[in-house]
Amino acid sequence: MNRHIFLDNLTILLGALILGKKKYFSNGLQSKSFEDHVAAVNLKTPQISGNGIFEVHAETLIGELDPAFRVAQWLGGNSPTIIYHHGNNERPFEFKKSAKNTFNSIFINNKNWGDANLIVVRAPFHNGSIGYYQDCMLEISNFIAMIATSVTLNEEIINEIRKVTSAPIITSGISLGGWVTNLHRGIFNTSTAYAPLMAGAYLGEVFLKSKYRRMASDRALEDPQEVRRLLNFEKLFRKQQTQNVYPLLARYDQLIDFDVQKETYKGYPLKTMERGHITGALSTKELQSHLLSVLKLAVDKK
Repeated sequence: MNRHIFLDNLTILLGALILGKKKYFSNGLQSKSFEDHVAAVNLKTPQISGNGIFEVHAETLIGELDPAFRVAQWLGGNSPTIIYHHGNNERPFEFKKSAKNTFNSIFINNKNWGDANLIVVRAPFHNGSIGYYQDCMLEISNFIAMIATSVTLNEEIINEIRKVTSAPIITSGISLGGWVTNLHRGIFNTSTAYAPLMAGAYLGEVFLKSKYRRMASDRALEDPQEVRRLLNFEKLFRKQQTQNVYPLLARYDQLIDFDVQKETYKGYPLKTMERGHITGALSTKELQSHLLSVLKLAVDKK
């Protein structure tokens, strides 16, 4: 077993032990679809005119939620924009060294982004403790609403940016953020380019086929058909024919199974890291290189 697989397996094992009985979707599989959730989200973003943190009030099928976004660098309407979504249980607004924050490592600690507007989206349920998040994920409807709300917020940010510029917009995200990225394309497809990192469109398979199934409840594992119906969205993704997706997967990823998720990207220029999920997320230079190449392609096409 190579170190990439070992670190993923160890992380999943420890995570499952910490969750105990509070595994994903322990309270059952009752939920509307992603499309229904997205259609029901009601939120409005403020005008973007400079740096800052913007808390957003969202009305959803499960009640009021608290997404937010941070404009880390705003250079104005003549510059391209990258909208980035964090991974599971990250704290995207914390820029200190000890914070679990891929946005910080990829963008804030790299001076190569001097010509781009940089925005990071914070998903609902990520403004509190890990314990609070785990409690919320007992309900699959909360999980779906979380992703749907981030998708809708991403779209509203794009709408605001389009009021002041026609410059390229790149939507990207890692792991959880990659699912948001792909679902946004499937429903809206309004970004110039999409760069999903370590994600695909077969989200249900993460809880059913990958080693991450250790984190899923018995109720979920006993009804795989319903998990797939609610979480896999490959048909929605494939409805969009635009050649604007630039994915990155990790070959040894034990959470986002390479052989399963690569099927999402038939016909698109898939890049592969010789990493696992944990080591991939820590491979800052490879992630930066990929996103910089997508940014250059989007700008050159414009």
